[in-house]
Amino acid sequence: MKNTKELILKTALELFNDEGLSKVTLRTIANKMGISQGNLNYHYKKRETVIEALYFQLVGEIDESMAKNIARTIGLESLFSMSSVLMESFYKYRFFMLDFVQIMRESDKIKTHYLQLSIMREEQFLMLFNLLIDSEIIRKEVLPNEYVLLYKRFEILGNFWISSAQTTTAKLNKKMVKEYSNILNQAIFPYLTDKGETRYFELVNS
Repeated sequence: MKNTKELILKTALELFNDEGLSKVTLRTIANKMGISQGNLNYHYKKRETVIEALYFQLVGEIDESMAKNIARTIGLESLFSMSSVLMESFYKYRFFMLDFVQIMRESDKIKTHYLQLSIMREEQFLMLFNLLIDSEIIRKEVLPNEYVLLYKRFEILGNFWISSAQTTTAKLNKKMVKEYSNILNQAIFPYLTDKGETRYFELVNS
């Protein structure tokens, strides 16, 4: 049973990514798998429950990857690692980011959890920013809430970079993850000290 549920989610993710949320129904997923819709309904009664399961799967994968990366090192490389984890995960589940607003409107469960998650992510990034200030990698705040607003810019770019890429390129591809990760990482550059700039160039040129 577990394998069937996992296969349903794997198939649904592929279809949502390739065809878009609006074109994929439970019947589409069942047909792709070669099973009856009744069999699929035994595990997931509505399409919304499939989307919710994929959302929590995405969150779990991000949490696990971020915990591993943060445990390895604390510094500018941690910020780069966190950005990379988010970008790669969002690309893997890109349908979610492309239909972000629609999903938030239609699923109270996902929206409620996401809002709580956003607060937690902000706390994680602000903790890292404070460590970078203490390590003299980035400067102290000059403007009120400067690093809170920097996180907000990170969040906006992270959530909507795939939508931007979708509208400016013929076809999304995984190479874009690195390109947009670089765009995100460069947002920290104006805040770096001389020591931070040296470390930044060491990382990007390594």
